[in-house]
Amino acid sequence: MSSPRQAKRAPSVGAPMDRVDGRLKVTGGARYAAEYAIPNLVHAVMVTSTVAKGRVRAMNTSVAERALGVIKVLTPFNAPRLPGAPKPGPHAPSAEPGPQSVSGSGASAGQGAQGPAARGAVAMRLPTLLQDDVVRYNGQPIGLVVADTLEHAREAADLVRVTYDVERPVLDWTKAAAIPPEQVHPLGGERTSRRGDVEGGLAAAAVSVDHTYITPLENHNPMEVHSTIAQWEGDSLLLYESTQGIFSVRNTVARHFGMAPDKVRVVAYFTGGGFGSKGGPWSHESLTAMAAREVGRPVKLVLTRRQMFGPVGGRPRTEQRVALGAAHDGTLTAIRHHSKSTTSTLEDWVEPATSQTRLLYACPNVETQYDLVRVNVGSPTFMRAPGESTGTFALESAMDELAYALKMDPVALRLKNYAEQDPESGRPWSSKSLRQCYESAAARFGWSGRKAEPRSTRNGRWLVGWGMATATYPARRGAAGAVARMLPDGRAWVRAGTQEIGCGTYTSMTQVAADALGIAPGQIRFELGSTDMPENPASTGSVTAASTGSAVHDVATALRQKLVQLAIADPQSPLYGVSEDAVRTLDGRLTTGGDRGETYVALLARHGGQPVEATISTRPGAETQQYSMHSFGAVFTEVWVDPDLAIIRVPRVVTAHAVGRILNAKTARSQIIGGVVWGVGMALEEETLIDPRSGRYINADLAEYHVPVNADIGTIDVAFIEEPDLHVSSVGAKGIGEIGITGVAASIANAVYHATGKRVRELPIRIEKVLS
Repeated sequence: MSSPRQAKRAPSVGAPMDRVDGRLKVTGGARYAAEYAIPNLVHAVMVTSTVAKGRVRAMNTSVAERALGVIKVLTPFNAPRLPGAPKPGPHAPSAEPGPQSVSGSGASAGQGAQGPAARGAVAMRLPTLLQDDVVRYNGQPIGLVVADTLEHAREAADLVRVTYDVERPVLDWTKAAAIPPEQVHPLGGERTSRRGDVEGGLAAAAVSVDHTYITPLENHNPMEVHSTIAQWEGDSLLLYESTQGIFSVRNTVARHFGMAPDKVRVVAYFTGGGFGSKGGPWSHESLTAMAAREVGRPVKLVLTRRQMFGPVGGRPRTEQRVALGAAHDGTLTAIRHHSKSTTSTLEDWVEPATSQTRLLYACPNVETQYDLVRVNVGSPTFMRAPGESTGTFALESAMDELAYALKMDPVALRLKNYAEQDPESGRPWSSKSLRQCYESAAARFGWSGRKAEPRSTRNGRWLVGWGMATATYPARRGAAGAVARMLPDGRAWVRAGTQEIGCGTYTSMTQVAADALGIAPGQIRFELGSTDMPENPASTGSVTAASTGSAVHDVATALRQKLVQLAIADPQSPLYGVSEDAVRTLDGRLTTGGDRGETYVALLARHGGQPVEATISTRPGAETQQYSMHSFGAVFTEVWVDPDLAIIRVPRVVTAHAVGRILNAKTARSQIIGGVVWGVGMALEEETLIDPRSGRYINADLAEYHVPVNADIGTIDVAFIEEPDLHVSSVGAKGIGEIGITGVAASIANAVYHATGKRVRELPIRIEKVLS
């Protein structure tokens, strides 16, 4: 049945509406996981290992147990056994079932490392839950101290003395043994992908490049560290959790304790950034629940900044070799992209760095391959644009090198090899406006004025360089549910079990619901963040706008339809007997135009003053097998480099992205700005350093782990190419959280080469690398 129409009015969707939760955040009214005042609450602090490999022979807790305020000290020797704790040893994480499974882009649905829905789902990790005495990395949780105050718990944790049987760790990834190829399964797919004859294509090339690009270990460092409050109520568990996936935490903790999932409720109304590190549960959630059950009181555990390095993941190191061959006119004849990355001794995590290479450019001969080495570090995980951020650095740097070898403009080279359909699957794009992105960003940047020769442009004593790169990220959508209720006073209440991780979900979903119901955004109350709401995917892989957005749009549309049907079937309604298709909605009023119509308030008052409710569950359909779904963009960067000191400045970045319908112009712009800022950090600053003797994370704080500050960032000019994509989602959105970082590091590296003539192929681009 067709849905009732809306009268013409300025739509809420797309407008730069202020955040509906903004006042709560700036006044302290928004409560994050660690901020709930729970009666009788006590505090826990993790004890972590100081060696990278071995066994815990003994833990002397006697002094700690006698310390002031201490209630309990848990160790591998006295911790309760958890019936569903995973067995130790390397595991390939698998995706959660149900709505956590995410479709799109034609990815393989096989099992294996990271499972069938790795980006939109939260993997089943192998957490360290005090179930054995094995130490697998430096910083691993090996104990938990519970005390009446945080200060007492910290002091007692320092009093625990640990004796180890130390073994020699594997920390040098160049000497680490490779995991057998048959055990490497990125994103649930195959280790190797081939089409055509790559060797023949390279041999036939008039011009070729073949280089290796390296990206380092990196860590997320969200402003809010990971935090959990666990409270038992009989045999039921309530968790206040800093997470990107409330249902993933619920399901995993329930499994660890042998409980039915509906016995665990997870609440996360606000999360202070996650960027992938909070995409799924780690050790601390179940350890907090364990402690709370042992002491019979609610327990709060807040990780220290140092504990954000190791126990909750990071981006692994990659070494990527890219070979490109082309004819004299720039037509690609072959692409080979091999990536080797690090993983832990706990999980077989593969950084999917070659994903974009298989589809970004039209080329008949393409080969990609993954290799994996195991080292004694914490398990890697999703980190903003996992795979594409690292992979576009390698691929787009190589494309720039090929452009120089061909004496061809880098934009022209990309347009020469523009893929009009997905070259991997042969499917048409659900939408693609990359060509327009190139045109928009290049024009605003002034690319036509670029001098091709390196070191040819100066601003005073500074060397000036211009670089560009392509951005891309898959458009995915997962199964999601929502409930909507029209209240007698004309306000609407909409709920969906998603997460607010700083992207503006409260606001954008309010706008979607308002337009679908034909009422002002101020009349909508949108709620999220609890597992007693309809299930939605984890907020990873840029799936929320498409997944939750579709659910909210569809449930609000269904509710509006119910109300229209109620009116046209009511003899007392001015709309009685009118065709459903003829009814429009505007400002809380059902009308056929003119004076004929009535308000939602009048309609409900005549029907007993009771709310009307609709519930819906949505999921992707056959379109995921009919179209290739991706977002695209272009990044143009200017750098200044001091010719003597090699200091690098980034005075401006110009971007254009095609990411489906923009739900909120202000928050969408903020997402791209955030991605670009992170891309600057990735290119020039970020690297996690590990002591090669002990495996200790050396720079595990914000003083030594360098991220961009205001002084590092110049002008960021953001533009969008509007392309509502109803194949991806009923709201037309593709998602925007990840694509902003992709291509940025390569664009900066390419600009540094243009400025200096020095090609730096290892991130971060430091002074000594430019001077060497």
